[in-house]
Amino acid sequence: MEHYNRNDRLRALQMTRDCRSIRLTICVAISLVAVVGCAPYRLGNAALFPTGIRTVHVPVVRNATVRHNIGLQLTEALIREIELRTPYKVTADPSADTILKCEMISESKTVLSETNEDYPRALDGGVQVRASWSDRQGRLLFNNSVIPTDDLAIIFTQDERLVPEAGQSVDTAMQQAIEDLAGRIVSQMETRW
Repeated sequence: MEHYNRNDRLRALQMTRDCRSIRLTICVAISLVAVVGCAPYRLGNAALFPTGIRTVHVPVVRNATVRHNIGLQLTEALIREIELRTPYKVTADPSADTILKCEMISESKTVLSETNEDYPRALDGGVQVRASWSDRQGRLLFNNSVIPTDDLAIIFTQDERLVPEAGQSVDTAMQQAIEDLAGRIVSQMETRW
């Protein structure tokens, strides 16, 4: 009878050891999956943008239009968008990791409808910009086009509707168009899936 109890105890002890080793193996496997499985993922808005870039230089936007302050307005809007939405820091140093160069190509107003006295009732104000984002070696980073091209820049166009009868001004519409345009340019800085 004592021999029977001793064997039962040995068997129970062996089963306890087996359960512990199985639990330990499961814990190690779960830990490895959690650490290794999540390693390539990044969280937040930093996951949307290319890695290895810390700084962006944004020179004042060259302006080929008759509106003198529109290039400076776009420069300020671009800096705000980059600082707000990306993990990058905008710097005045031309030797930054990357450079975002823009040129204001055109600015336009189109009358959409008129009053009986030929005053504009609704207008579209538009701006067009050529933008290029490159690294220190001159490699282009704007490669998000569906059909790759050899162009050195991407053309962005933004329109904004305004109704003078409602008290909207051309300047207000242009400022909104510039802010929307800056948002679109910064969106093109995102990594393609």
